[in-house]
Order: sequence, then structure tokens, then C-alpha cells
Amino acid sequence: MKPAPFQYSDPRSIDETLALLTRHGDEAKILAGGQSLVPLLNFRLARPAIVLDINRASGLDALAWNDRTLTTGALVRQRRLEAWSREHAPLLAAALALVGHAAIRNRGTVAGSVVHADPAAELPALLVALDGVALARSARGERAIAAAELFQGPLTTSLAADELVVETRFTLPAPGEGWGFHEIARRHGDFALAGAIAILGLRAGRIERARLTVFGAGPTPLRLVEAERALAGQSPGATLFRDAAETACRGLDAPTDIHASTAYRRAVAATLVTRALGDAARRAQDESR
Repeated sequence: MKPAPFQYSDPRSIDETLALLTRHGDEAKILAGGQSLVPLLNFRLARPAIVLDINRASGLDALAWNDRTLTTGALVRQRRLEAWSREHAPLLAAALALVGHAAIRNRGTVAGSVVHADPAAELPALLVALDGVALARSARGERAIAAAELFQGPLTTSLAADELVVETRFTLPAPGEGWGFHEIARRHGDFALAGAIAILGLRAGRIERARLTVFGAGPTPLRLVEAERALAGQSPGATLFRDAAETACRGLDAPTDIHASTAYRRAVAATLVTRALGDAARRAQDESR
């Protein structure tokens, strides 16, 4: 397949990009890495009147780390973040290694994956798990959108048609906290059928802070808030983790499709949450020694 005809523009600044978005609105699509957009164009699932290629726009390629806040500009490639994370953020490194294949990560951007909002993708799930924020800018001004408010459904966000995500921000786990990341896919590089992220902080042998996120098992990445509350103050253990995971995943709004049924995704999600919690607890215990 070939794309439907469209106008092409390569703005050289953020302001020029925003002016074009203001002019064209829903008729415009942003091209950064193109790993999601180009297939949609080729299958004519997306038919924009104009494609705005931001790769020559200045000021969008910064990767900065201040204390626990990681900031990535709209043109930061997934492979670049993966390389940085191996030394500074092992949770991110583990997740990014499962994003497609290396060739895809070489071009794909962090912000592009977040804005694409595939419910089975790793980066949107990380944004949810790590109290992430998308900084959106338009000719009207700038606003920070929390991950919980950004994702509204499969491939759907709360971004306005004239807004550009100029950076994403992640809050990395605190010193001493442990993490776990697990997913299952039909083949390496495929989107996950289900996945789980766990972050645990321990104090005096009990769980002081828990964060649980599942993805691929609902219309958006989902925080398991009730399970987090149930874990607080408890002594970590296999039975506790299994019971919390099974209770939390029993009612997931997981889809049935050609790859897996709702029941399968719920069962697998519970298993992955249990494993992620176990890994997070072991890492937190190792950190405290």
C-alpha cells in the first residue's frame, strides 16, 4: 500500500511547528521517528492533509536528569534512552530492550510512542508507573498532562489537535526501592499480550510504598491502586503477592482478539504482577543490606 496524498512540511523551530498545527488542526500529523505513523499512512488508516516533520526543529533533543526526574525531549530516540538507562535507570533499560527491535528503537522516539498511546506498549506504561508527565505546548500556551489524564483509550489521548508534546518527564524510583518488569508476547519484538511493572519500597521489613501497573490488558495502562493500598504495611511474601495480584486482575477490562482472550489476559496479568512484585521485593531487600 502507498499513502494517500498529503502535503509535507519540515518546520525548523517549535514556534513554526505550533503555527502549522494552529492552522491545520486535525488535518495535521507529526512525524518524528515515524515507526507508528508511517505504517498507518501506508495502510491508509491515517489520511492527514499535511505531515509535519519535526526532525529539523531545534530544541527538542535534550535528555536531562535532575535528582530523580528524567526529562526527554520530543526527538530523543528510544535507543539513546536505552543506552543512558543501562547505567542510571535499570527499570527503563529492561523495558526499552523489549520495545520492538533495535532498528525500530534507533528511529522511534520516546514521546512518539507515548503519544501513539498503544495500550500494549512499554513506554506509555512506564509513564503511568513512574508518575510521568507529558509537557504539551500550543500557540495558546503550555500545560503539563499527568499520565493518568493523558491516556483515554486505545490510540487516544487528551491532547488537543493544536498541541505538540515537547518533552516527557519520568520520576525514577527512589534510592532503596526495588522494581520488577515482566511481559509476555508471541515473539520478541511484538506488542505485549500483557505486562506488569512493580515498584516497592520497604521499611523495617514491611512494604512502605507500592506501585503496580499493568498494560496490554485493558484500553490504557492501568495503575492497580486498590492492590497498592492492600500491600501497604504488609510483610512481603509469595502468598501476599499472589493473592493481591489475582484480586486486582480478576476484573481487568481486557480485550479478546485473535491473539488472546479476556480470561487469558487476566490470568497472565496476575502471574506477571506476582512475578514483578517478587522481583521488586528482592531488589529492595538487596538495596537495604
